[in-house]
Amino acid sequence: MPNPTWPELSIERAAKGSLVEKIVDAISAMAASRELRVGTKMPSVRQFAKCNGISTFTVVEAYDRLVTLGLLSSRRGSGYYVARQEAPALAAPAAMFATPSAVDALTPELYSGASEALPVGAGWLPPEWYGEDTILDAVRHAMRIPANRLRGYGHPLGFPGLRQVMATTLSAELFAVEAEQILLTHGATHAFDLILRTLTKPGDTVFVEDPVYSNLLSLIRHHGCHAIGIPRDENGLDMDLLAAQAKESQPKLMFVNTVLQNPLGTSLTQAQAHRLLGLAEQFDFWLVEDDIYRELTARGEASLAAMDGLRRVIRVGSFSKTLSPVLRVGSICASASLLPELVRVKMLAGLTTSEVNERAVYHAITARPYKRMVERLVTQLAEGRERTTELLALAGMRPIARPRGGMFVSAGWAQAPSPECNGKSIAEQALKSGILLAPGEFFQLRQPPSIWFRFNVAYSDSPQLRNFLQAMRREYGIS
Repeated sequence: MPNPTWPELSIERAAKGSLVEKIVDAISAMAASRELRVGTKMPSVRQFAKCNGISTFTVVEAYDRLVTLGLLSSRRGSGYYVARQEAPALAAPAAMFATPSAVDALTPELYSGASEALPVGAGWLPPEWYGEDTILDAVRHAMRIPANRLRGYGHPLGFPGLRQVMATTLSAELFAVEAEQILLTHGATHAFDLILRTLTKPGDTVFVEDPVYSNLLSLIRHHGCHAIGIPRDENGLDMDLLAAQAKESQPKLMFVNTVLQNPLGTSLTQAQAHRLLGLAEQFDFWLVEDDIYRELTARGEASLAAMDGLRRVIRVGSFSKTLSPVLRVGSICASASLLPELVRVKMLAGLTTSEVNERAVYHAITARPYKRMVERLVTQLAEGRERTTELLALAGMRPIARPRGGMFVSAGWAQAPSPECNGKSIAEQALKSGILLAPGEFFQLRQPPSIWFRFNVAYSDSPQLRNFLQAMRREYGIS
């Protein structure tokens, strides 16, 4: 149908709520009243912005949300069209966002460790890299739990001995914190879930980095929140865009990897971290610092929690990268005023965490070999990154950012994706060839501009991988 003369929307800008939400509500009402019929072509982003005196960023986010709701459809090269005249009810946000994609079939493989495929895209290291003897000895110690501790569910905050050691270490190396400000969790993902349950409601806006840890993005959508990606590359976050988006959309919180970001392996500078804190203060949103790679980087790197003192920052930690993900022990460090609500939500959602696992971590990190084990791990990762970069170069692939350390090199070909040749289709072919890849589509909110993958450096120095990538390059004529 032809594009009608587009009226200026009646938006009460002073009313509570973000401008994006008001636009979504207004267009939804127009569709419901049949003022916009199915098949009507919407104005272009630029036209809509100019007519209503708003930024193009705001229009893009509003259109994207309407597409997610099923109210609009997007046709590549043509624009946006009205797809239905009623938005689905918001009472079931999980169903709204949980439409599986083709690449979702790879997700269990990436996290379970049960696949026989070469885990090039996985997030764990080989057991021998962690120090098997140290971990097994710690587990044996943990199993000698006193008989009186077999009653009840354990401490709501988690094993006191481990929390005290963590508080002492963090206070010496980063920022002053008490053991009562530390809540133990079933890994970092459980920590993210508790934070989202506590601080957000369906329809809230949450900022993430783009690219971002894939499971976090899925979790945000599962909670019915609207994720907005802030571009990040080897130079850091796009702070100007972040400021513009924060002004428009009023986020509740932002998740950020300050050091060794997943999947890029880059770190924010002290200046960028200071500006990020300033923007969080200015626009009144929480910062959730995903700090699980801190032990794998050099001392002196920026720490939002250290700069802020846990006033507006919530720090998430984990031992899965220096011990083993099987132990499933993570942590939340938060202000004394926020922690009681996090504890309440933890107990409602799943009661206490495993004291046996937490005791195992306690014994491991207090054992004499632990620091030497981490130092050896950092050296192995550095050597792995160098070998991986060399292997990928033989397949014509270049890093999309130079990592400062850690487990990953994200690299690819400059060629733009097509329906026949893209990260998802290549990952699916790789799985059939016994290789588990993590394509860029896992980590970005929209279609990546190039074909790239996250490579785990512990598994990427492999002739099997090299031969597969070279075969894909020949098959698709990638230059």
